[in-house]
Amino acid sequence: MARVAVQLTNFTGGELSPRLDGRNDIAKYNSGCKTLENMIVYPHGSAARRSGTQFVSEVKDSSKKTRLISFEFSTVQTYVLEFGDQYIRFYKDNGQILSGGSAYEISSPYLEAELFDIKFAQSADTMYICHPNHHPRKLTRSGHTNWTLVDDVIINGPFMDHNIETTTATPSHKSVGQTSTVTFSSTTGVNANQGFLSTDVGRLLHIKDGHIKITSVTSTTVVVGVVIIDLNETGSTTDFALGSFSDTSGYPSCVTFFEQRLVFAATIAQPQTLFFSRSADYENFNDNYHETVADDDAIVYTIASNQVNAIRFMTATRTLIIGTAGGEFAVNGAGVGEAITPTNILINKQSNHGAANIDGIAVGNATIFLQRAKRKIRELAFNFDVDGYVAPDLTILAEHITESGITQMAYQEEPNSIIWCVRADGQLLGFTYQREQQVTAWHRHIIGGSFGSGNAVVESVEVLPTDDSEYQVWVIVKRTINGTTKRYVEYLHNLSFDETDDTSFNYLDSQLAYDGSATTTISGLSHLEGQEVSILADGSTHPNKTVSSGSITLDRSATKVKVGLPYVSLLQTMRMDAGSQNGTSQSKTKRIYEITARLYESIGIEIGPDLDNMERIPFRSSANAMNSGVNVFTGDKDIEFRGDYETDGFIIVRQTQPLPLTILSLYPKLQTNDG
Repeated sequence: MARVAVQLTNFTGGELSPRLDGRNDIAKYNSGCKTLENMIVYPHGSAARRSGTQFVSEVKDSSKKTRLISFEFSTVQTYVLEFGDQYIRFYKDNGQILSGGSAYEISSPYLEAELFDIKFAQSADTMYICHPNHHPRKLTRSGHTNWTLVDDVIINGPFMDHNIETTTATPSHKSVGQTSTVTFSSTTGVNANQGFLSTDVGRLLHIKDGHIKITSVTSTTVVVGVVIIDLNETGSTTDFALGSFSDTSGYPSCVTFFEQRLVFAATIAQPQTLFFSRSADYENFNDNYHETVADDDAIVYTIASNQVNAIRFMTATRTLIIGTAGGEFAVNGAGVGEAITPTNILINKQSNHGAANIDGIAVGNATIFLQRAKRKIRELAFNFDVDGYVAPDLTILAEHITESGITQMAYQEEPNSIIWCVRADGQLLGFTYQREQQVTAWHRHIIGGSFGSGNAVVESVEVLPTDDSEYQVWVIVKRTINGTTKRYVEYLHNLSFDETDDTSFNYLDSQLAYDGSATTTISGLSHLEGQEVSILADGSTHPNKTVSSGSITLDRSATKVKVGLPYVSLLQTMRMDAGSQNGTSQSKTKRIYEITARLYESIGIEIGPDLDNMERIPFRSSANAMNSGVNVFTGDKDIEFRGDYETDGFIIVRQTQPLPLTILSLYPKLQTNDG
């Protein structure tokens, strides 16, 4: 029998697909994991237990889905917005903004079913929000409790193609502010020859040199409106065009900023069309139709294609990336480095994968987007070898991770460059992504608690940029609490870079903390009523308790207490592939008899060949009092392994206590039978 010491130096392969169990020939095999649950992969290679979540507030109505959106007013004033059924609530500095003792909120037009189709773009204190069922809105902030959501902010267009039929329009008045009745000679050329509809109320109408905003529809050929730009004359004319945005034609589905222009795209009637504002005049869509077109005029551009390529997302990087249902496009000026203008805009197709209706994410010079079936995440980036964009599949080594589909994505740039995804079944996925370091590692996160007979369900994720060492990850979690469905707003605690204070550990979900005089009664836990909670008291683990009447009673008094829902962190390696003198050790009988685990600031972990045979590593010595914490350990721990002779050679590392764990590397010693 051959004896060998193996080194597993990093886990940058992340959780790998079960379909790769036999692919020990690929580079990621030895750095990959069969299971990586509630663990985060650092770009350096280590795997660490994720931080727990902090309870902030219950959403306004727990019977309905809600969504989180971040708002960055400045580098020091950032907010999380709770979009619910026809309302918006606000969070700042880890808490909910109150007014008069109640949650501050404003009304919105967005229904529960529309929330996850909202797209938005922000500039300073203004956010533009769009949805195909609603006119674009502008959200502005004047103070913590002074927010305004304004309708009807777009002026001077945009307009659909101008009339090419013989139909004429005759306005009764032409001057600004006057009410004008406009009579059309026919319905031909109006709303696909249907004529005017009741849904045209509020729509812009271009006639001659001016614009009218329709206030009522008298018949299919007669409308009444207010003149907002002088028409110059009232005679009959074939020169008219209908506004692109209306209840009839739909409203834009996507929005972004690009080269000092506000860009909308994809109405119901014009799903392949982009609408660029005037340069440096975001709300003005005047295309100067009757005058000499200038470089700063508004632009309307429809992507020409042999199939319907409804625009799904727009991402501004070095170029404007357009994701459609049938492929990906790049928008440029005609020359290298030239700004786009009405006369030089170029839109070229780059790939044919197709995108889901979820915003792409700009990461460096790449755009990360979700493919149309919502199971593959692709990285669209310029490749100098092919002189164009390529979009490799980032889930190719872990396709099982996203098999049930992705519903939302958010990017946490600091500190570890992680893309967070919400899976359709409610699991939270993390993807550590640092392409320049060859780090592309998937990990799964099951939030503590339960919903019905299954796990707690994450419904929304958002990342809040901060000036601290780490961007915050906020989530909405759905659980069954005391027999009732509850939806809570929570955020993941920052990953501590120095775990020396054992009373500051945050490894519980929906957690609250007590810091005061010594006590055995911890109250204020009504959000966990009836739940069995895990406890950290003065840095030491404490027996679990069940919350009753919003409180628990400790077995011993403590001054610093953390209470929340427990979760299990789990790392399982791939099958061991070492120690054979005759070819591969795969499928050969082997036994791991000892392991050295190199740890960083860790306490209380278990290691074993399977979940029924785990060995807890001792950290507490006889010198440590049982009612106080144990100092974190950094260094090597030698463990006698409980494994038997078998063909797999798995190693499992588990943490069940509210304590830290960071695995730098594993060094198993094994015997392999070559017979």
